[in-house]
Amino acid sequence: MKARKSIKYQPHKSSAAELKEAAVADEVRGAPMVRTQIYLNQQEYDFVQTEARRRNEPMAAVIRNFIDEKMEIPEDAWTNNPMLRPTPHDPDWEGHEDGAINHDHYLYGAPKSWVKQNGKWVEAPPLPEDYFDNPASANAYDAMIEKMEREEKRKARG
Repeated sequence: MKARKSIKYQPHKSSAAELKEAAVADEVRGAPMVRTQIYLNQQEYDFVQTEARRRNEPMAAVIRNFIDEKMEIPEDAWTNNPMLRPTPHDPDWEGHEDGAINHDHYLYGAPKSWVKQNGKWVEAPPLPEDYFDNPASANAYDAMIEKMEREEKRKARG
C-alpha cells in the first residue's frame, strides 16, 4: 500500500473578524433575526433569484424586504380608507338603533347584550342559567328585555 502525501493548506490571511463578517449574508437591522427555512416552487424561486441578482442582494434580504413592504401601514390608511367614509344617507333605510352593539342578536338570534336605560346603553341583565335549555326561561327573559325597551321608548316620547 502506498503512503499518502499530506496536503498542505496555505495559512489564513484574514482575521477572525473578517471571516465572521464574510459569513453574514446581510446586515442585521437592529433586531435579532430568527433563522427559518421556506419552501418555494420553481417559479417563486426563479423570481426571487432574479430579483436578488437585479438588486445585488441575497435572496434572504429580498424576501425580508417583501415581508417588510406588506407589514407597512400606508400613511393615508386612515385618511384615504373607503371603509371609513361616511355612509350615504338613505331615507328609506330603517335600521336598528342598537344594530352595532347587538349585532349578534340581529344576525344570529343571540340574546341582546345591551339595553337602553334612561337614555344610556347598559349591559343587559345576566342570562338565566337555563336560558338555552329551557324555552320558557328564554321566553320570559326575552319578554323582560322587550318590556324594558318598550318602557324606554315610552319615556323617550314623553
